[in-house]
Amino acid sequence: MLRSDLDSLTPTRPFNRRDFVRTTVGSGFAAAVLPVGAQTVRTDAAGLVTGEVTIPVGDFKMPAYRAAPEGRTQLPVVLVISEIFGVHEHIADVARRFAKQGYLAIAPELFVRQGDAQSYGEMAKLIAEVISKVPDAQVMGDLDATVAWANANGGDGKRLGITGFCWGGRITWLYAAHNPAVKAGVAWYGRLVGASTPLTPKHPVDLAGELKAPVLGLYGGADTGIPLDTVEAMKKALAAGSPAARRSEFVVYPDAPHAFHADYRPSYRKEAAEDGWKRCLAWMTR
Repeated sequence: MLRSDLDSLTPTRPFNRRDFVRTTVGSGFAAAVLPVGAQTVRTDAAGLVTGEVTIPVGDFKMPAYRAAPEGRTQLPVVLVISEIFGVHEHIADVARRFAKQGYLAIAPELFVRQGDAQSYGEMAKLIAEVISKVPDAQVMGDLDATVAWANANGGDGKRLGITGFCWGGRITWLYAAHNPAVKAGVAWYGRLVGASTPLTPKHPVDLAGELKAPVLGLYGGADTGIPLDTVEAMKKALAAGSPAARRSEFVVYPDAPHAFHADYRPSYRKEAAEDGWKRCLAWMTR
């Protein structure tokens, strides 16, 4: 069982210009999302060990952001999977939020072989030149390596969870079908269906029968990019799937758009985001 609490977060401070300049993984914001909103949450690092780490994936060295309670080992592990913008300040902040709850949280920079996702100012160009070139098989291998690193650096591999946002939400479903060590997943508005390609041969709806862990899907009813009929299709696939699939659940926030958890963007919806966060922590505990 994963361990976490339902304690409230204790952000925040105003952002200044230094916050928008990327220096290391987990710092600054992607160019495509600037300027960030005034409501952006900042979770402090008091009592935590935080910062960039390097994860070996064969001969490749993959950067990642790590946050964990200081001086503790055998921690439950949660993989935090970014949106298309990579591991910028918001994703690092989410990792710190998990660390405040007692987790070893790791956010790997999964686009780094294809390019610097944070440097792109246009989303269409970012998707065409970087995101569309990232193979699912590469991502699964990178996450396996991240889990191995966590197990060797203070994590308890028997208590492994994964959560992700948008692009990372889709990956959450895929990884819950890939790795039998995963105990729980929480997918925030991840795409559920799609065309089969050499780089993305299967999508969540195709893998529902293979889920190794139950996944909680947190979706927006006003998300124009993820129609509710695809959510219904996924529900049907889960009902006919593995035992873990049948234990999976959806929560749909009727008026919430895509990226309703992203407190740094205009799409942020405070009520849905806070409710989703509480449900996320409770799901990991269960």
